[in-house]
Amino acid sequence: MNDIIDDLRFFQVIAASETLTSASRELGCSLPVVSKRLSALEKRLDVRLVQRGARRLVLTSEGELYSARLGSILDQIRELEDQVSDSSEQLRGSVVVHATLGLGRTHVAPLLSEFAGDHPELHLQLNTSDLPLRPHRREFDLAVHVGAPGDSTLRMRRLAQNRRIPCAAPAYLARRGTPATVADLVNHDCIVLRENEGDFDLWRFGDASATHQLRVSGGLSTNDGDVVTLWALEGRGVVMRSEWQVLPYLESGELVRVLPEVPTPAADIYALFTDDRHVPRRVSKLVEHLAARLPERLGRAHPRLDPF
Repeated sequence: MNDIIDDLRFFQVIAASETLTSASRELGCSLPVVSKRLSALEKRLDVRLVQRGARRLVLTSEGELYSARLGSILDQIRELEDQVSDSSEQLRGSVVVHATLGLGRTHVAPLLSEFAGDHPELHLQLNTSDLPLRPHRREFDLAVHVGAPGDSTLRMRRLAQNRRIPCAAPAYLARRGTPATVADLVNHDCIVLRENEGDFDLWRFGDASATHQLRVSGGLSTNDGDVVTLWALEGRGVVMRSEWQVLPYLESGELVRVLPEVPTPAADIYALFTDDRHVPRRVSKLVEHLAARLPERLGRAHPRLDPF
């Protein structure tokens, strides 16, 4: 029975991966080992689960069916384990946490470390990525996300308040002038962060009652949030960054908020988890820990970025 459960968990990683190479990294095995184990699973089931030869991992119809059903089976096993262990104060099992790179490294990782110290029999896995969430792939038990996602199948709990604000280095503003209106940003060098999906260069202003947006441009863009901040500190242009990311530089004066009288939409930080009938106790306890500790961390100056 344990071998069958291991196979289910193994194929769940395969089905959630873009390639067998990425699956091997996730599993901590070499590519030949993963390929051999997949072949052994297919031989036991006497079906082909993955199409060979494709550049990206493509499941066969049998693989799609196997993937769809194994998720609910593993959920039932986890639920049974939770119900059995509810009589004990000790949390057991595993929680896979997804977070964006910057937030994950700076705040989520230390808070997971704290939680692991209080619950030594719990296994916590943190995956950080600059890729957008894919809730339908069931890649996580809990995600920490900046801004509310559009997927209504996820249960959400707000962990901390946050908003994105425009800012720039004093040296840049002295050289190029300070924007007096939102429209003035069209004539400025704006550093664009290419994250998630959609219009990267569309900056939003306003509040819940009324919002408007402006398409900006500039000579620098990247998918790395830390690089964007470092470029701003060098005086390369105006950035739109989460308040939690630039707070220490605003406090020190290394960055200055641009258009401080213009409101910007909230980009609060949420815990996201599957809206199932039973939320594992280990997940709910971790959410409580994050909700209690994250606002305090965000209000303090965090470790500063190393210059280029």
